[in-house]
Amino acid sequence: MVVKPVKLTLLDKLFVGILLAVFGGIVLHAPISVGFGTLFPSFELVIKSWKEILLLLAGLLMVIILTQKRQWKLLGSRLTLLIGLYAALHLVLLAVSPQGLNASIAGLFIDLRYLLFFVLVYVAVMLYPTLRRPFIVTFFVGAFIVAAFALLQVFVLPPDILKYIGYNTSTIVPYLTVDQNPDYVRINSTMRGPNPLGAYAVIVLALLFAIWLRVKNFNPGRWRLVMSVIVIGSFIALWASYSRSALVAAFIALGIIALATIGRRLPRKWWIVLMVIIFASVGGLVAARDTDFVSNVLLHENATTGADVNSNDGHVDSLNDGVTRMIRQPLGGGIGSTGSASFYGDQPLIIENQFLFIAHEVGWVGLVIFIYVTVLVLRGAWQKRADWLALGVFASGIGLIAIGLLLPVWVDDTVAIIWWGLAAIVLASGRSEGGRKINKTSKRAA
Repeated sequence: MVVKPVKLTLLDKLFVGILLAVFGGIVLHAPISVGFGTLFPSFELVIKSWKEILLLLAGLLMVIILTQKRQWKLLGSRLTLLIGLYAALHLVLLAVSPQGLNASIAGLFIDLRYLLFFVLVYVAVMLYPTLRRPFIVTFFVGAFIVAAFALLQVFVLPPDILKYIGYNTSTIVPYLTVDQNPDYVRINSTMRGPNPLGAYAVIVLALLFAIWLRVKNFNPGRWRLVMSVIVIGSFIALWASYSRSALVAAFIALGIIALATIGRRLPRKWWIVLMVIIFASVGGLVAARDTDFVSNVLLHENATTGADVNSNDGHVDSLNDGVTRMIRQPLGGGIGSTGSASFYGDQPLIIENQFLFIAHEVGWVGLVIFIYVTVLVLRGAWQKRADWLALGVFASGIGLIAIGLLLPVWVDDTVAIIWWGLAAIVLASGRSEGGRKINKTSKRAA
């Protein structure tokens, strides 16, 4: 079914333009915030909050547009109501466990900005179905920028090139190393760090793999060079991030896509060969566990690097601490009590697990609501897995959840806004796997 273009008013265009600006500009958030924050230190907080300011403005425009068009029913789904309940819980807990003005505001932004963006994009695509294509084009333009700069960082530029725009130990370090081993430099590209870069690469690679397997006769045509840069650069970025959780997430995401598309068509002998390869690879890694590469990159257990505490011990300690705090605090520790927001208060706390992070912010009830929201989003994407975008979003979402077991993956604004924005596009358009019409939007690949 072909979607008829909707004529946009000036208000509509402003609303859509803001969403596309956030979706496209978020991949450059780190260099923008650091660079301009260095040039204009008096406005550093405002510069860092550019996306939140735009999202609040877009939220106001959405209210006006829904009122004018009498389309408030678009916010009546179980998913959007749960997100509203989750946001309301945050407001209640502000009074229950106050953390100070700055910490509370930062905590609200970190916890809710990607869910607000999800709702805004969902409403926009429901109102204007042809927006799917502009959002996808914007996504791949951003992916090209990230991939191209990653290639430059690995093969051309010096590791500390970002110091010239203000990257340092008090803002964002220009690069990291694996447990302080200078032989293994972890690049950032345009992200806030190597781990977010790895997570972002998982999303990009999942969508590219889904296009390759789902879209018949896929031919990038004149965009062949651009797509090549994105593919190669994303693989390089994933590897040069040296993020083990991202590598596992990529394996999970690409495996899900392969199983969902060609799994049933593979003969039994190919499955046997695949299992043999997997077991042989695992056995080879175990046998090579004492080599320099495996001990440094995969195990992070080289005692000669000079690191006082390796990352493995850090993850375990953080996990134990997070579980203990969750059991002891059923209402959580308060909004802004965890992560970067907590540094505005008196008791900074880092919890390296997304679900324990949420439990510490909004308690057991908040954690249950968030898990329910995530399940509904993933289920909706899976039901539409005949669409390459839905399959890529579902598979990458599972991979990012795996990352979330070791890192608060949704705390990074770029990764969170990109994935939840794509998820909103999927849920607001397309058809289910069985062909049941979800809404009156197009089934076009882009």
